[in-house]
Amino acid sequence: MDATVPDLPDLAPPANEAPCAAADLAISGMTCAACASRIEKVLNRLPRVSATVNFATERAHVVFDPATIGPERLIEAVRKAGYDARVPAAAPAEDAAAAAASRADMRQFLIAAILTAPLLAHMIPMLLERHEWMLPNWLQLALATPVQFWVGARFYAGAWHSLRGGGANMDVLIALGTSAAWAYSAAVTLMGSSGHVYFEASAAIITLVLLGKLLESRARRRASTAIRELIKLQPAQARIERDDALMEVPVAAIRPGDVFIVRAGDSVPVDGEVIEGASSIDESMLTGESRAVAKRLGARVFAGSVNADGRLRCRATAVGADTALAAIVRLVEQAQGSKAPIQRLADRISAVFVPAVLVFAVLTATGWLMAGAGFATALVNAVAVLVIACPCALGLATPTAIMVGTGRGARAGVLVKNAAALELAGRIDWLALDKTGTLTEGQPAVIEVVAAAGYSEHDVIAVAAALEQGSSHPIAQAIRREAQARGIPVAAIEDFQSHAGAGVQARLNGKLGRLGSAEFLASNGIALDQAPSERAAARTLVAAALDADPLGWIALSDRLRASTPAAIARLRAMGVEVAMLTGDSEASAREAAHAAGIMTFVARMLPAAKAQEIERKRSSGHVVGMVGDGINDAPALAASDVSFAIGAGTDVAIQTADVTLMRSDLMALAEAIELSRATLRKVRQNLFFAFFYNTLGIPLAALGMLNPVVAGAAMAMSSVSVVSNSLLLRRWRGGSS
Repeated sequence: MDATVPDLPDLAPPANEAPCAAADLAISGMTCAACASRIEKVLNRLPRVSATVNFATERAHVVFDPATIGPERLIEAVRKAGYDARVPAAAPAEDAAAAAASRADMRQFLIAAILTAPLLAHMIPMLLERHEWMLPNWLQLALATPVQFWVGARFYAGAWHSLRGGGANMDVLIALGTSAAWAYSAAVTLMGSSGHVYFEASAAIITLVLLGKLLESRARRRASTAIRELIKLQPAQARIERDDALMEVPVAAIRPGDVFIVRAGDSVPVDGEVIEGASSIDESMLTGESRAVAKRLGARVFAGSVNADGRLRCRATAVGADTALAAIVRLVEQAQGSKAPIQRLADRISAVFVPAVLVFAVLTATGWLMAGAGFATALVNAVAVLVIACPCALGLATPTAIMVGTGRGARAGVLVKNAAALELAGRIDWLALDKTGTLTEGQPAVIEVVAAAGYSEHDVIAVAAALEQGSSHPIAQAIRREAQARGIPVAAIEDFQSHAGAGVQARLNGKLGRLGSAEFLASNGIALDQAPSERAAARTLVAAALDADPLGWIALSDRLRASTPAAIARLRAMGVEVAMLTGDSEASAREAAHAAGIMTFVARMLPAAKAQEIERKRSSGHVVGMVGDGINDAPALAASDVSFAIGAGTDVAIQTADVTLMRSDLMALAEAIELSRATLRKVRQNLFFAFFYNTLGIPLAALGMLNPVVAGAAMAMSSVSVVSNSLLLRRWRGGSS
């Protein structure tokens, strides 16, 4: 496995779970968070269905049992609720459809603005009490009616679908409020009454809300650019060798095993292995690491990375959905479509928001009438209550911040599986680290071999290399490299057994060989008389034995990553208590902890003991994070609140972890926690603004202190301000919290 880019997890459910399928549906017709809540409830009522609906991305992620239900029934359920759903098309088609819809909305807005402008201008002579300059009522009716029923048709359609589905959304508020103002004004006009008319209010509210939706839609597209930017990294064409000729073909036509050419300055089309040439490649789009990575014979290359210099001839190993870039896109999509726990309160409020506002509007009108105000005053204030109430800001507060945060993280080499992990990462106050491959480079080397009486160093290495021949652990690789350097052949083994965190055993040449810690050998009745030297005792030690005879020790050393001390200092400055949990010896653990600046460490820990220590810390009230890179770290990763897999880690660690750090660098861990905290700050700011806006705005409107036009403008801008605040996360850079 390449040290810079891990094999990313697929998104299939664990094998021990009941068979299930997952589908993403594009939802249209949603106008506020209440719509998303309604669709979510409808889908979750179906048998063996679990669905989350993201208002910001206009997507529903549905997990279902394909034996009992299919996508067609899911789509049918959404349509019965008054909305539309479809299986999303490819990204270019989706972008083209969104652009066409945006152009149509812009045309409608411009027409509405042209018709509304004279009505708003008409308010100036009214304020100056120059009634002779005012537009006649019949002309106001002519201008306002197309805005109300042609431009505003979307609000009537949305309100009807929502009510028919048994819910109420923002469209109900807009349609009811503007219809009341228009109907009252039309009655005054048609009956020739002398009462004041409010055509400017109904038309301006619709125009302003439409403007707000246009601005909100544009901001939301900017918030979701991360996925589109990632997809664009892969080139459309590639140069491949076929039938002894070099030809240019679409990337989709490449198959595993094809040989392709990457010239200097070109993007790599698919994942592959270098079979000829040498160069350096910019993999920052995958890892966030700005330094180019040297590539030579046998090195892995990844789709979307850029060849800086030289010409490479490569064999395709993964294409299409199997590339690392495609896996990153899936992870980002999954994270952006998930819900953070902090969103639950907003969802509960959104579900009852519109009915509560309708009741409050009725109470407002009733209160003004009982206070002796005229019908027109009561109506205007009730309309202001209806149009200023905005559940959209509540619905957009969390998902837009999550969208931007996860997208920004992906560009920095921090891949988050779901919104819950992103939220919890910022709350970590106790962090456990493995040693080998996490604090260290994960490339240990044999520094000393101590043979027992009657045996040689050759015997110790020969047995150890044979027992470790099937392992990908860094220590096993180091022992095999030492055997290769000494020219020692690796013998065949039988009946191999692994004892997690302790050692391995197998039969070779008819004898039972064991390799592991001194405790592992002692538990099998084997005692080592030959003690390691003082230098070796401070390193990682493994002992070898054949049958009941101890062979000797192997001491290995693994250099600390250059960035580790600075990363630990940064984590501690952030208020995170850092501890090292390792299976290494006490002396080795103490030396590594001291060099890294870690105050707390526990040595000789088996995988189960690591998991138990993490559970103990969680039960004492800590939010616990765990960082690991090996198979033996999987239980501890699973036991933690938030688990991190470091880039050069094993597939098992990456599959288990909530966050994958594409760089093999603990600075990426500090950046992941900082990104989480920055995202949480934006979520809290957005939620505060949304709650404050409605808490302040609705009472002011009820008290007659807000003109309906001003209320409509405020409502339209509330969603825009929330999304714009989330977009500020795009400025986040690692190292600035």
